[in-house]
Amino acid sequence: MPSLVASPPREQQQLTMDTNNKKRRGNLKSRLQCRSSQVENTEGLCFEEMSQWSHSLERLLSSKYGIKIFHAFLKSEFSDENIEFWLVCEDFKKIKSSFRMSSRAKKIFKRYIQAEAPREINIDHKTRELIRRNMKTTTTECFDDARRIVYGLMERDSYPRFLRSDIYLALLDSTSESAKM
Repeated sequence: MPSLVASPPREQQQLTMDTNNKKRRGNLKSRLQCRSSQVENTEGLCFEEMSQWSHSLERLLSSKYGIKIFHAFLKSEFSDENIEFWLVCEDFKKIKSSFRMSSRAKKIFKRYIQAEAPREINIDHKTRELIRRNMKTTTTECFDDARRIVYGLMERDSYPRFLRSDIYLALLDSTSESAKM
């Protein structure tokens, strides 16, 4: 049965789609600004710093804003356990007390390494077992193999998607506009 409501001309449909895309992009910017303002004020973020993030994951992770924005991106993709684990390992390497190191290592193992852990990272069984053995004599290097694997996963998989993401492109666009003013 034919529809009694006439559909709008093709040009009007395209205009509506373009408007909706702009609204969505605007909503993304406001959601991101809201999220980043909840985390910390990002007024110090500039176009030069953000454009450096595209050079390497290392540069992105060396920026306090870069880490926060990359973390927000990973959270939106339900893979933020990777950056959390990497950051926890960075802090772990700074521990001097052997008692604190042992205690923290057990917490990290339970949260990220053991099978069925609440924030289990994607590592192979061999690495998991090596870490389990290394836990008997805890050192600052006991999570290094897993840390390298997670860094590699982020570098090859998450990081390129981040650079193409609406989050990064919208922020880059907004900081380049403010740099022009």
